Amino acid sequence: MAIVAVSVAPVGGEASVSHYVAQALRILDGYPDIECEPGSMFTTLEGDLDEILRAIREMQESIFDAGAVRVSTVIKIDERRDKELTMEGKMESLRRHSTS
Repeated sequence: MAIVAVSVAPVGGEASVSHYVAQALRILDGYPDIECEPGSMFTTLEGDLDEILRAIREMQESIFDAGAVRVSTVIKIDERRDKELTMEGKMESLRRHSTS
């Protein structure tokens, strides 16, 4: 299980990229085992790392398919093997430490 922050966006062209990002996020509809939490700068994904990396590659390709000639992809991976890792679990731990 991994948690991955990803940002996929075209480089150059128009200032607004939200329609490209929406196009990339639609790819995740084909990956029901990946949890997805879009954010203002990154999208956070939770699931099997190999499956997430396949999805990211398809997300990148979808932006090319939408007309971009250059795409920038930033990926940050958090993978634990000693215990279960979830987005909710990380937030719960943060809340616990924030109130103590």
